[in-house]
Amino acid sequence: MLKKLIVPALTLALSVPVVAWACDDEKDTMAMITLEEAQTSAKQISFVDANSKETRSKYGVIPGAVLLTSFDAYDTSKELPSSKDKKLVFYCANSKCGASKVAAKRAQAAGYTNVAVLPDGISGWKEKGAPVETPRS
Repeated sequence: MLKKLIVPALTLALSVPVVAWACDDEKDTMAMITLEEAQTSAKQISFVDANSKETRSKYGVIPGAVLLTSFDAYDTSKELPSSKDKKLVFYCANSKCGASKVAAKRAQAAGYTNVAVLPDGISGWKEKGAPVETPRS
């Protein structure tokens, strides 16, 4: 009797594509930008810092970056540029930090169309020898 139940259940489980079990993050289509690309086109980019005050104090910020009040609850209409097609590049501390991705998704949800994430974050930016400044806030 048990064999009659297990075999069909196992057959069904094996027939479901593995993709169906993937979490939403794996289906993510967030654009990424390398440190080299960010440095080369820095004048055409609005950098958006999704770090905490502590991280900003420790590493500094990319010069001219927009400093979000919160990575997940900031007011897009008050904190981001008014032009929704402006190139926005979000960053946080490093490649292990997810705050930049959360903040970038919030911008996309608000209608911003040219959004990317700098996965190496401010620590990678500094390691590359790019300039940083002391946070304004």
